[in-house]
Amino acid sequence: MGQSCAGQSHLYLTYCKTAVKPIWRTSLRGTQLLQSASGKPVTVSTSSNESHAIPLTTSAATRSAYKPSNINWTTAGFMVAFHVLAVAALWRFSWTNLVVALVLYWVAGGLGICLGYHRLLTHRGFRTSKVFEYFLAVCGTLSLEGGPIFWVATHRRHHHLSDHNGDPHSPRDGGFWAHMGWILFGDTHHNSTDLMVRYAPDLGRVPFYRRLNTHHYVPLIALGILLAVSGGLSLVLWGVFLRTVVGLHATWLVNSATHMWGTRRFDTRDDSRNNWWVALLTFGEGWHNNHHAHPVSARHGLAWYELDLTWIALKGLDLVGLVDHVKAASVPGRAPTE
Repeated sequence: MGQSCAGQSHLYLTYCKTAVKPIWRTSLRGTQLLQSASGKPVTVSTSSNESHAIPLTTSAATRSAYKPSNINWTTAGFMVAFHVLAVAALWRFSWTNLVVALVLYWVAGGLGICLGYHRLLTHRGFRTSKVFEYFLAVCGTLSLEGGPIFWVATHRRHHHLSDHNGDPHSPRDGGFWAHMGWILFGDTHHNSTDLMVRYAPDLGRVPFYRRLNTHHYVPLIALGILLAVSGGLSLVLWGVFLRTVVGLHATWLVNSATHMWGTRRFDTRDDSRNNWWVALLTFGEGWHNNHHAHPVSARHGLAWYELDLTWIALKGLDLVGLVDHVKAASVPGRAPTE
């Protein structure tokens, strides 16, 4: 069913090595990415006068200076509103609300972020039909984590510069910065489609992804209207606000906690760690050291005791024929080290 990293093309082998070579193998000028949707290498070509004009992060000095002048006020306003309404949801509990929130947590986080944005669009760990791929991308927008081009570009940059200067969200710049400070105080490019496609050119060539990236908020608004009509305010509070806030912090824990606490099976060039409780919250994304060692592998939990619900779902989808060419790292068992 799955394919190991061994036996893949040279580009895949480069990406699968335990030594973890970066996605970008050269500088921004003439950068080579993992592969395009067609399976061919993608090259980003920038002219000399624009190769230094794409700053995605602030300087270390600015990161440590959390000043009001650095706040992304639009993003901060939405974050405050969502958190306040998430707390308000606790006074409107019902079993229906809870079930709907849990189902949507899986749809947005499990299918949308883990399976769609991350393991498919960012790393191309498996193949599927365009219809199902687009469905997963729309599910990802329900997480309030930006459009697919923004998410993929940011994550590829994270792998390229992981825990080094230029990483969008490294705990070496502070735990709060890695968790949510980079969203509130860093550069924000959620709707800068023309800028972000330079880091995700394979998606940038697809009109659907360009439109979805620019209007990534539309599916979540539509979901909110649907929930309001079918269940009233309480269902919106649980199905949109509380569910979204929990999902955001779960994803942010991958950026922060799994680079701070846990065990290391592989000696990668970053601080990535395997963290079991983050894995439980994020459907398997917490096995982060495994992932940084084998980024293209659609399987993150490499040992029998490393529960990876996204991988289990992917095996089921493969069984019914919705996905194929699933790539899975195969490594000998080793005791993790602190």
